[in-house]
Amino acid sequence: MRREKRLLGKGIIQFSWRDTLLTLLTLAAAALLSALCHHFDPDGDSYAPMLFLFAVALVSRMTHGYFYGVAAAVLSVFAINFAFTVPLMSFNFTLAGYPLTFLVLLATALLISAMTTQLKRQEARNYRARLEEMRANLLRAVSHDLRTPLTSISTAASLLSDEGEDIPPERRRAMLAEISDDAQWLIRMVENLLSITRVGGAADVRKTPEAAEEVISEAVRKYRARFDAPAASISLPDELVMVPMDAILIRQVLSNLLENAAFHAEGAKNVRVTLRVEGDMAAFEVCDDGAGIPEARLKTLFDPSAARPGDSAHSRNNMGIGLSVCRTIVMAHGGALSARNREGGGACFRFTLPMKEEETHA
Repeated sequence: MRREKRLLGKGIIQFSWRDTLLTLLTLAAAALLSALCHHFDPDGDSYAPMLFLFAVALVSRMTHGYFYGVAAAVLSVFAINFAFTVPLMSFNFTLAGYPLTFLVLLATALLISAMTTQLKRQEARNYRARLEEMRANLLRAVSHDLRTPLTSISTAASLLSDEGEDIPPERRRAMLAEISDDAQWLIRMVENLLSITRVGGAADVRKTPEAAEEVISEAVRKYRARFDAPAASISLPDELVMVPMDAILIRQVLSNLLENAAFHAEGAKNVRVTLRVEGDMAAFEVCDDGAGIPEARLKTLFDPSAARPGDSAHSRNNMGIGLSVCRTIVMAHGGALSARNREGGGACFRFTLPMKEEETHA
């Protein structure tokens, strides 16, 4: 589910249950550790300020904006004054050094919050720039490679129309099969092209909680309707797995990976789609029992510009466009995509998606 978020004022205070709970737990842990240190060393008076200073730094680093860091600093000062300075369990604002403690904690919170906010914004800008560059490169590559099958279809259709009666039946059947193959490739490429245009960045992907099992089942059903081999199977966990995603895009990722096995997994008899829950991530795997991926290609597998000389994007020897689309979609969901060869033979493509939607700050 989407995390509840409420903005107050002009964004100075950003309320979220996650950050609130994180702040309270961190301060509670600092108080507990301070109490333990005081129990074993009653005369020590420096444990609490240092532990709470560290807690303030953690809160400022792990929460969004400035509010929670500043709030943690203020609460820490009052906690130290109330519970860990003499007289215990009472406030005394006349203590020597009290203003300095307050200012140090507050300055620490502001400094770390400012640095963290700036780093997060820079990371977001870099991520969006990288994603946009990948998207633009893919669009250029796909648009360029659409010309080849279109030209082939046009040429074959013209020959059949003008000289159809003079062409031998076997040749006509071969030409019609080529037209069908090129048309199917165009359909798949247009689907990928539409997927790319839906991806503009992590904040632009419209995610809703979806049952991952249903998305996988639909992709496998579509695969089985088109391919007889390799035979596709599914392995799912016992519990229902809900993942925030754009279901159309993730289904396209699974379809591309399954088609990759059908076209490129030499000698494969089976392909298996597996879903696992690993902490806060949902892990999807599409593995086959074929000959695997040449080691030299693993490093450039997701780069459409790294095709071997003479290959085209629609060639059966190259799946660069489809895999690059997969990586772009997965990245836009905040996940990661990788490929490896299995020890027992075959290739395995794995991607992960966060099961909890993170807030995105520009």
